[in-house]
Amino acid sequence: MPLSRTLSMALIGVEGHPVEVEAHLGTGQAALTLVGLPDTALREARDRIRAAVANSGESWPDCQITVSLSPASLPKRGSRFDLAIAAAVLGADGSVPLESVHECVFLAELGLDGRTRPVEGVLPAVLAGARGGHTVFAVARENAAEARLVPDVEVIAVRSLAELFARLRGEPPPPDELFEDETAARPEPAADRGPRPDLADVLGQPMARRAVEIAAVGGHHLMMLGPPGTGKSLLAERLPSVLPRLSRQEAVEVTAVHSVAGALPRDKPLITEPPYSAPHHTATRASMVGGGSTSIRPGCVSRAHRGVLFLDEAPEFQRSVLDSLRQPLESGEVTVTRALGSVTFPARFQLCMAANPCPCARPGPACTCPPPQRRRYLARLSGPLLDRVDLKIELQPVTRGELLADQPFAETSVQVAERVTAARERAADRLKGTPWRVNAEVPGAELRRRFPVPDAARSILASAMERGEISARGVDRSLRVAWSLADLAGRDVPDPEDAAMAFALWSGRYP
Repeated sequence: MPLSRTLSMALIGVEGHPVEVEAHLGTGQAALTLVGLPDTALREARDRIRAAVANSGESWPDCQITVSLSPASLPKRGSRFDLAIAAAVLGADGSVPLESVHECVFLAELGLDGRTRPVEGVLPAVLAGARGGHTVFAVARENAAEARLVPDVEVIAVRSLAELFARLRGEPPPPDELFEDETAARPEPAADRGPRPDLADVLGQPMARRAVEIAAVGGHHLMMLGPPGTGKSLLAERLPSVLPRLSRQEAVEVTAVHSVAGALPRDKPLITEPPYSAPHHTATRASMVGGGSTSIRPGCVSRAHRGVLFLDEAPEFQRSVLDSLRQPLESGEVTVTRALGSVTFPARFQLCMAANPCPCARPGPACTCPPPQRRRYLARLSGPLLDRVDLKIELQPVTRGELLADQPFAETSVQVAERVTAARERAADRLKGTPWRVNAEVPGAELRRRFPVPDAARSILASAMERGEISARGVDRSLRVAWSLADLAGRDVPDPEDAAMAFALWSGRYP
C-alpha cells in the first residue's frame, strides 16, 4: 500500500509534542494536500518541498498526495515539518526504505535547492521526543550541537536532502558531501571570551556592593535609587558575575527557552552562565512577558529565567509593563493567553531595577524638582510591585577621595562569588528534600512552618508590622533576607541583627 509514516515534533511554548506525519499516494490529478491544522507557513511547504526533492536528484511522485499531520487538533506552525514530509512522501513512493523512515524523527526546514536549514526549538523538541522513547533524530547540521545536548539519542546531522536519502539507503555520500560522524562527542560549553564585568570596578559604594552580594545569595530582587553616575547600571551588570554557574538541569532549561526564542548562539549550544536581560524602557508588555501574532514567543522575563532582568530607568517604563511583572515575580512562570491558545513559559528571574530620584536627576542642591513632582515620578513604581522587591538601597554621589579610599577594599567578583557559593551551599543543605533551591523561592507559610526564627528576631518584624511600616508580604520577604544574611555569616538561624538589617533593606533604610 502506498502509505508511509514518520515523525516530527510541534512546539507549544517550550514543550514539544510528537506529530505523526502520514503520506498517502492516490490516484487522480497530481497535487499535494496537507491536512491536520497546518498554518500558512506550513501550507507553503508544498511547493518548497517539491522543488527541494526535484533539485536533490529525486523523482517527485506524479499522483495525488495526501499528507496528514496527527493529532489533527494540535496546531502546527512553521517550517520544521519540511524534512518529515519529504521523507514520508519518498517513503510512500518506495524511494527510501520504510523502516528507516519510521524509526527517525525529522526536524529541519528545506530550501528550494534541497539544502537543510536550522529551525528554532530543537533542544526542547528532542527532549520531548527522547521522553517519548524516540532515539534517532535527523536535523540540520547547524542544529546538531544543540540536539546532542540530550543524552542517549542518535543525531543524524545532514546538510541536504540528498545527504539524508543517501544515509537512509545506506549509500555513499553524494559528491562534495562528507557524512558527519553522529557518534561525535557531546558538545562542551564554549569557553568564555574576553574580560567579564567585575564587581571591583564599582568604587565608592561598599553598601551597594554588599546589597548585590546579599541579593546573589538568596536570589532576592533589588531596587537601586540614586542620581546618574553613582554606579547603578554597573552594579546590575555585575550581579550575574557573582551568581553560581547553572547546574546541568538549569542550563538545559535556560537553553531551551533561548532556543525557542531564536536567541541561542550557534557557537554556544549550552548556556551555563546565568542570563542577563536588559530591555529598553520603551519595551511593550508583549515583549516583556511574551506574545506574538502568528506564534507565542517567550518575552524578556523568560529569557532572564535563572538569571537577572535589569530595568534601567524603571519609572520610564509603562505602568502596565511594570505591573505585568507582579505575577511572575510570585509564581516563577508566566502564562500568555492569545487567540492562538495559552502557553506557559518559565520565568524564575531576579529583578533588578534602577531609578533616578526625580525627573531632572541632578544631585543634591542642583535639583530643581519640587517635592510633589518627585513623588509623582517615583509613584510610577506601584506599591504592590515595590512590595515584592526584597532589597531597596539608595546610592549617593561619591567624591574623588572616597573613590581612592575605597580602592584597596573593593573585592573582585571571584572573591564575592566564593562567599555566595558557600552561603548557597548552606541554604541548599537546609532546603534539601524541598522543591526550592534559594531562600527567595520558599513560600511564606512554609518559611514560618519549617524554618522558624528565634522570638527575638521575629519580634523586630512584628513590631514594625504593628506600626504599619511593613506588610505581611514584606515580613515574609524580610525573613528570607534574614536567612540569607545568616547563611553569609555561617549562622544556623538568623539573629536579631539579621532581622533588623533585613527590615532596613526591605524598607529602603539601609545606611
